[in-house]
Amino acid sequence: MLDRPRLAPLGVAALCLISLALLAMATTQGWASVAELDDRGDPAQRWATDAGWLWHPLRWVEVVFGTIGMTVMTALLGITMWVKGYRRAGVFAVLVVSATGLATTGLKLWIGRERPDWQHPDFVLSSNSFPSGHASSVAALGGVVMLLVLMLVRRRSVRRLAYAGVALVMLVVCLDRVLLGRHYPSDVVGGLLLGVGVVFLGLALYNPLPVTTASRAEPLPEVYGPRRRLAMVLNPIKVEDVGQFRHLVDSMAAEAGWAEPSWHFTTVEDPGTGMAAAAAADGAELVMVCGGDGTVREVCAELAGTGIPVGIIPAGTGNLLARNLAIPLYIRSAIDNALHGQDQAIDLVSVGGDGIEDTHFMVMAGMGFDAAIMEGVNEDLKKRVGWVAYVVSGLKSLMFPAVKVEISVDGGEFTKHRARTVVVGNVGFLQAGMPLLPDAAIDDGQLDVVVLHPRNFLAWIPLAWRVLLKRPHTDDLINRMTGATVSIRANIDTPRQLDGDSIGLGRELHMECLHGRVLVRVPR
Repeated sequence: MLDRPRLAPLGVAALCLISLALLAMATTQGWASVAELDDRGDPAQRWATDAGWLWHPLRWVEVVFGTIGMTVMTALLGITMWVKGYRRAGVFAVLVVSATGLATTGLKLWIGRERPDWQHPDFVLSSNSFPSGHASSVAALGGVVMLLVLMLVRRRSVRRLAYAGVALVMLVVCLDRVLLGRHYPSDVVGGLLLGVGVVFLGLALYNPLPVTTASRAEPLPEVYGPRRRLAMVLNPIKVEDVGQFRHLVDSMAAEAGWAEPSWHFTTVEDPGTGMAAAAAADGAELVMVCGGDGTVREVCAELAGTGIPVGIIPAGTGNLLARNLAIPLYIRSAIDNALHGQDQAIDLVSVGGDGIEDTHFMVMAGMGFDAAIMEGVNEDLKKRVGWVAYVVSGLKSLMFPAVKVEISVDGGEFTKHRARTVVVGNVGFLQAGMPLLPDAAIDDGQLDVVVLHPRNFLAWIPLAWRVLLKRPHTDDLINRMTGATVSIRANIDTPRQLDGDSIGLGRELHMECLHGRVLVRVPR
């Protein structure tokens, strides 16, 4: 719907508003069919007003979704979208709900229908009745939320759950207006038609999709050859519709002046290394990669030192590298950034250890609790609910037993520690912006180490508090170190992870930061 021509939402808006006009005419002229709809009858009237247990919940719904409540919710939604960088979406939300409110007030004054004479005697409303302001505002805000979910949420199951939740809220608010006797059923239907109509009218006039970088920034100096070859490495299980995604990339690349991309699909046996190598061999001047942190790691490692920039299209569960580089999570914006952004040299980390071949990571490595979380994630649950699966696994692994570890930084002597987890980071922030390693920078040539040792369950509370507040002091609960090389040795076999992928049990990890080895596209 967001990508369709303006005529599509304009047609839906026209249908809703014409239906609203006919309904308004029916109410003012007393058409029999509408009069029968509005005649609730004595049984419904007595049930709505006399059931004491129902009155208080209905009253709460009335207050929460009243003018003040809806204004607060709209403002919070608009501010959140603005802060997150989706400024057009924030403006769209505020404009649509505000326009709906003004239109509702105007129609009430114009039509002048009185309230039902059976409304609940407490807090009697004397303003005009058609259309219902509660119904129109909740329809407008609900419609906006559904559009934003369509725009920002990738998992179909999560989108469906969100749609069902919004629809349920709208139904409850509409029933509330009738059961309290504040409105006739036709008032509520009119409100819904108005709210939905304004949403689609707003969509036809003002698209909430982010504006392309190329349209609001000075063009970068031309640094590519005339052929401008582009390659796309895709993990096909990370997108819902490969054909639709391919069409989107091809069309945006053509608009940006690139040749038709060459496409390379990852497999279980090869998660990206061979595809990146093939793209480089074909002479690609930009390689875009769409997948999770694991796929991105493989492509970046293969292209390290080649001078070929990597455009990251985050499509995983964590997307920590993209988050730490401020790359948009919205796929269209991420593609736009890859095509029009600027190049930044970032660090790559080489890794070795017992039982694993030499490899690399881009985000974080860990031993202990954090690796146990990755190892214990239910893949079926992860496919359905995304990052929530990590929360479930984390709760199960919260009291992972402490182990004795020895840590050496920059070739120095090993120091002894007890830890539930040791994390070595090339970046500093986890999901939801949690600053686990607040001083880490992905282009400083240094690795940041944090050793966590909560002695019991309750000790996780002050630990989390100190992490969130970025408290600098260290002790047995939280210890921090920094260096270009880090070696960790555990006294027993311990779970290990690289960029969120479990690499099995082991006792050692040896890491070296390779400064500025990879070029990535970041926002201008």
